[in-house]
Amino acid sequence: MKKRTLPGKPEQLGNILHKILKKLDVPHKRTDRRIVDLWNRAVGDQIASRTLPETLRRGSLHVLVSSSAWLHQLQFLKEEILVRLNELSGAEEFRRLFFSIGEIPEISTPDAEKKTPPFSAGELKERDRRMMAESLAAIKDADLRETIQRVMLAEIIRRREIQKRKRV
Repeated sequence: MKKRTLPGKPEQLGNILHKILKKLDVPHKRTDRRIVDLWNRAVGDQIASRTLPETLRRGSLHVLVSSSAWLHQLQFLKEEILVRLNELSGAEEFRRLFFSIGEIPEISTPDAEKKTPPFSAGELKERDRRMMAESLAAIKDADLRETIQRVMLAEIIRRREIQKRKRV
């Protein structure tokens, strides 16, 4: 019978659970809540809703991004994000950022309903619908297209309210 040897140093419980779940083929997310909170505070709501920090190993933070458009944009913001993360953590624990495209879970917020416009695109004038369709057709990224559509709707609403005030 082979003698079992103990590892040299204690292993974190999270690592042990990760190995067991992986061996049993149980789907799971291995994300440190502290890192997610730091990330969300460092990048703000808009970027946080399109990204998910996964692991931090030896100063390298690996982050999932919802699309190639967001990945490309975040490449330009890497240094600023690293500085902000280290400021918020109070240490120099973040040295590198690595982005990869992956599935980001939807996070429903109670404010989500408040941000939707008071009317839908179906209630727009034909001229407005045609102008929006032409403008949005060139945008390949679905998330970006949806965001721009919401901005366009908000602008149309704003202009209609200004027109109503001028009439009164």
